[in-house]
Amino acid sequence: MPIIVEPLNQATAQDRQDLQKIYHDAPDWLFAPFSGEAQLIEDCLRDGTLIAGRFNDRLLGAARLQRHQDTWHLSQICVRKITRRRGVAERLVAEAQKMAAQSGKTLRLLAPAGHLEAQALAAKLKLPLDILPA
Repeated sequence: MPIIVEPLNQATAQDRQDLQKIYHDAPDWLFAPFSGEAQLIEDCLRDGTLIAGRFNDRLLGAARLQRHQDTWHLSQICVRKITRRRGVAERLVAEAQKMAAQSGKTLRLLAPAGHLEAQALAAKLKLPLDILPA
């Protein structure tokens, strides 16, 4: 069964638990400009910017997808620790690229300055990387 990527417009109680598990082990820098995982989850659910990868009715990974007029930004990409290294992040990025292209937009990764993980992901996926303002 494939990983289904979907916008999280109506998060269930189980979805919220899964999101907490996804972001629980994330490094602190991943939450910028949010104060932590709780604020990231609540604010992004409220403004409809979270997309998630679902497998067997459970969320395995999530990312923030901001839709701007010319460019879409993908940030806060995180996969549940026990599911990492299985292509979930790449699936999230590929679907975000597809959604952006269908809307005639370009997709760019967005991350704080100086984080090699974000730079490596951008290089691997051949996506431009924008730096969050300080």
